[in-house]
Amino acid sequence: MLTVPIRQLGESERAAVERILDRDPYAGAQIAERVAAHGLNWWRSDGRIFGYGSGRRVESIVWSGAHLVPVCTTPAATAAFADMLGAEVRICSSIIGRSEAVLDLWDRLGGYWGRARDVRPNQPLLVADRDPVIEPDPEVRLVKPSEVDQLFPAAVAMYTEEVGVSPLLDDGGRGYRRRIAELVKGKRAYARFLGDRVIFKAELAIVTRRTTQVQGVWVDPEFRGRGLAAPAMAAVVRDALHRVSPTVSLYVNDYNLPARRVYARCGFVSAGSFATILF
Repeated sequence: MLTVPIRQLGESERAAVERILDRDPYAGAQIAERVAAHGLNWWRSDGRIFGYGSGRRVESIVWSGAHLVPVCTTPAATAAFADMLGAEVRICSSIIGRSEAVLDLWDRLGGYWGRARDVRPNQPLLVADRDPVIEPDPEVRLVKPSEVDQLFPAAVAMYTEEVGVSPLLDDGGRGYRRRIAELVKGKRAYARFLGDRVIFKAELAIVTRRTTQVQGVWVDPEFRGRGLAAPAMAAVVRDALHRVSPTVSLYVNDYNLPARRVYARCGFVSAGSFATILF
């Protein structure tokens, strides 16, 4: 039995959801992008949004789909969401969000959903809202639709290195390639080429009216340690700020000190901490 009021939210409560997403535009970016594209009618998208609150008031939300994403959750809301989700079969491949909420959810859900493949408890959340002071790499540019075949091997290498499994396993990579092609078509994929070889890449994986979230940052191992990454990221940040969103955000594993130094040089500052649970 649920201990507190939780309900699935529909289009009539869109304003309340957007109000909560605006309270934390970085943790809620993934949800905000979907709400802007599909509204809150669950059959029009790939997940559901549940709200917590007394009466008709919505105080906290959680997105339940391929990822589980809590936003503005109090301890009471987290406990309530865990009660509900623990009674269901797990459908998400990860839990992502503010560290405190994610780790609290996982403490409560672990007994129902079994062991996680990986727990990343501290991933600094970083935000930039002005042009980097370092010179951007002029060779970094948007990837053309005709270059998806050149970009795809680099994307697979990045994903495998970062997540620990290959995106080719489930369907031979067809779904992942479609996603990469969509990002390229949407002018959200950047690369530096050496001939036909990609030696740096990054994508604007999420775009909202408040922020764009960079993911998939990767430098070819052969070119690491040569000072390529910071000017390349500066080019991405500069273009994204001028063309896409008023802020650029990302989260990074706390142990990835070289990447954190690169982001600091590009003007990123702390906006808290994320955690990720991978299944």
